[in-house]
Amino acid sequence: MDVDRFVEQYPRLYHAAGSGAWPSIRDRGLLSVTAMLDVFAVKAHERAAYESAQRTRTMEIPPGIAGTIALRDQRAIPPDRLAKALNDGSTPEDWYRLINAKVFFWAEESRLCRWLDAREQRRAAYDVLTLDTRRVADVYHDTLWLCHMNSGSTWPTPHTRGVDVFQRLPGYPALQAVVEVAIDYSMPEVANYVIGLRRMPTKEQRVAGRAGAIR
Repeated sequence: MDVDRFVEQYPRLYHAAGSGAWPSIRDRGLLSVTAMLDVFAVKAHERAAYESAQRTRTMEIPPGIAGTIALRDQRAIPPDRLAKALNDGSTPEDWYRLINAKVFFWAEESRLCRWLDAREQRRAAYDVLTLDTRRVADVYHDTLWLCHMNSGSTWPTPHTRGVDVFQRLPGYPALQAVVEVAIDYSMPEVANYVIGLRRMPTKEQRVAGRAGAIR
């Protein structure tokens, strides 16, 4: 897929962060889990619980210090279901390391809304960032990946996957839908590409019409 077709089909990218996360993202950039661990110099023996194992609950970085960066759980990709889905010799630990080293975006707002309405997310509030795809693609062309599935879920079906579900833009099939866009490691100056910010409260509050712009 060439960049012009990609931008035409997906002119905006969407990222949902925890409610109140925007000031940290604005100042530090958008960080993968691996980048967060590096920034906070988390020691090697403490990294595995964040980086190469399923997070069954929300976890804080740095560990043991509340009020820093909260990482969402990964309940949607338990190791047993993930093991059934992997078809290229990768282990669940490999998969966790792979996705934890990337920053993710939804390629369509409808996918974002579907994710927000899922049972696991509907009781939480989020800061939703809308980014200009053209500007992101121009700057991050060499570290940008496209994916045709939700790589962080095995529900309702553990769809077959391997590391090749992430493909560079030039090699991505032009007729295949894009579900996720991923960037390697981090986006330090992400604020330069954000064209919209919304506070998305819980589903009950959204139904009542309480969502609104952050700035």
